[in-house]
Amino acid sequence: MPSLTPVPPLPEVTVALDALIPPLYRHYFNRRPDRPYYSARRYDFPGLPGFLPLARAFLDTCAAEHDVHFRYLFPLLGSELATNAIAHSRSGRPGGSFSLAVHRRRAGLMLICRDGGAADPADAGPLLPGRLDPGSTHGRGLAMVDALSTAWGQHGGSGHRNVWLHLDHDLDGTAWDAA
Repeated sequence: MPSLTPVPPLPEVTVALDALIPPLYRHYFNRRPDRPYYSARRYDFPGLPGFLPLARAFLDTCAAEHDVHFRYLFPLLGSELATNAIAHSRSGRPGGSFSLAVHRRRAGLMLICRDGGAADPADAGPLLPGRLDPGSTHGRGLAMVDALSTAWGQHGGSGHRNVWLHLDHDLDGTAWDAA
């Protein structure tokens, strides 16, 4: 049997992220409040760190009609869930993906991040937030979500995990307001 010749390394190509968005979804990423009356938006992202700026643009656009503090906090917490999906689930493996779904509620926005499930079977249990230790180099993200979101939780099976958060429009009296 003849041996297969290896594929030579391919050159790196830089493609603008917006070129990868289908035309019908471009308004999901424009960071403008021109279409604020949605009830739900969902988008599937490749499980690669290079797509996190696109996820942040999606989250920023969903929060675009709100004040500057909400518009900062919602993408911050949402990008933490997206980063965790890539770093700690099968979504970050080759060919993996995760989805972000934003639902408008009367009191605020609800975000659901659906990933490919725990990458390691030992990590398949419930997620527990760490401590907000400024000296720590990792493990603070879920603690930040716990401290700054109105509510958060998780559910799922062996093939996927949904981590959700809710952020009220009114940030008065919250940990964000106190900070």
